[in-house]
Amino acid sequence: MSEKLNPEKIITTIKRFLTNMILRAGSDGYVVGLSGGIDSSLSATLAVEAVGADKVFGIMMPYKSSSGSSIADAKKLIEKLNINYTLIDISPMIDVYYDKINDTNRLRAGNKMARERMSILFDKAHEMNRLVLGTGNRSEICLGYTTWYGDSACSVNPLGELYKSEVRQLSKILEIPDSIISKPPTADLWEGQTDEGEIGITYEQIDNLLIDLIDNNIHSISKLEQKGNKLSDISRVVSLINSNFFKRKLPEIAPLNRPTIPENIQLEE
Repeated sequence: MSEKLNPEKIITTIKRFLTNMILRAGSDGYVVGLSGGIDSSLSATLAVEAVGADKVFGIMMPYKSSSGSSIADAKKLIEKLNINYTLIDISPMIDVYYDKINDTNRLRAGNKMARERMSILFDKAHEMNRLVLGTGNRSEICLGYTTWYGDSACSVNPLGELYKSEVRQLSKILEIPDSIISKPPTADLWEGQTDEGEIGITYEQIDNLLIDLIDNNIHSISKLEQKGNKLSDISRVVSLINSNFFKRKLPEIAPLNRPTIPENIQLEE
């Protein structure tokens, strides 16, 4: 974890944030999609610590090709947190759209699954008067390694300023099950798929580069190479940051020089 960041202070700040957000929204709590991965596990754990287990509802949404170990890990977390949950199989929703999924359309199908899951989360959130708890970390947000309006869509995101390596460290502090922390990060989109395999760089390398490029504002190739980074890795990370800029904001609106819409309006007598 960055020397500037104190784990205990981070946990306290996020817990206050999660408490304040449901108060501001007049919400009864959170719903969260539980994949059995480290990010959703940490988000759910922080929410339970902040607002209590009765205000956090977990939803597992496997596809028929999803790993059985992912379901097992999600259930392990649910048992540890003692939260209510449901399991919704998204296979019928996906299969009615695709005749079959193969190498030519599996990325499209993976994006479709992510959006289907988020659609379910927002529907359940509406039913329960709750907010959708986000699970995306800073590393993914920087690279655009998310499905726009899929896993990147949420009401609030407690992890958005934590790099993947920091997510792992906080997860150890909060005693998330070892099987969740130690397994290779994966969106579980197809058998054998891993995040690092798809990106082509380890998260440790990615985070070191992102901290230098963004937090420390180092843009000199020679300086980055002197720190042990390969030019191909530098180029890959910068290319992803630049090409996926649109995923880090709401859709662009044609500018007509009108005033910015305020977050809230206070009426005066």
